[in-house]
Amino acid sequence: MSVKHGLLALLERGPMYGYQLRAAFDAATGGTWPLNIGQVYTTLSRLERDDLVAALPQNQGQRPYELTPHGRDELEKWFATPVRRSDRPRDEVAIKLALAITTPGVDVTEVVMTQRTATTRTLQECTRLKTRSAGLPWLLVLDAMIFQAEAELRWLDHCESSLLRHRSQPVPDKTDV
Repeated sequence: MSVKHGLLALLERGPMYGYQLRAAFDAATGGTWPLNIGQVYTTLSRLERDDLVAALPQNQGQRPYELTPHGRDELEKWFATPVRRSDRPRDEVAIKLALAITTPGVDVTEVVMTQRTATTRTLQECTRLKTRSAGLPWLLVLDAMIFQAEAELRWLDHCESSLLRHRSQPVPDKTDV
């Protein structure tokens, strides 16, 4: 999710200033994607420049922002457009394992085991967090994190079995070539 669209979605609720937006973003995502306040204000400046939000007069030293009609159109378009897999950040675990396989001296099995341990801990922590009372948005974020961790564990199992199969294959003799 882009910060831009996240802030637009929050401003659909009504005018807010930067610190309110950051707190609302953290509340909606359960703090899984923390924003620093500088990032919020930089994004607000760009949104204002692009006529997606408008700054309102200062109120007690704070400048609230509101969604413009153009911003509302952009938000509707974003909600109506599916997120493609290619729009998401690269999968660092997959890249790490691909490079570990081709880097001399790296124990790939150990890399897989270390990641499995970390992912299992993440899965356990997310499951523990679900037992606390929380709103539906946070529960859905937790569910996504749980499903992603479960999928990563299945993929790590697949990587480990692929490594074992690959190692058990005989190395071709140079005379066979």
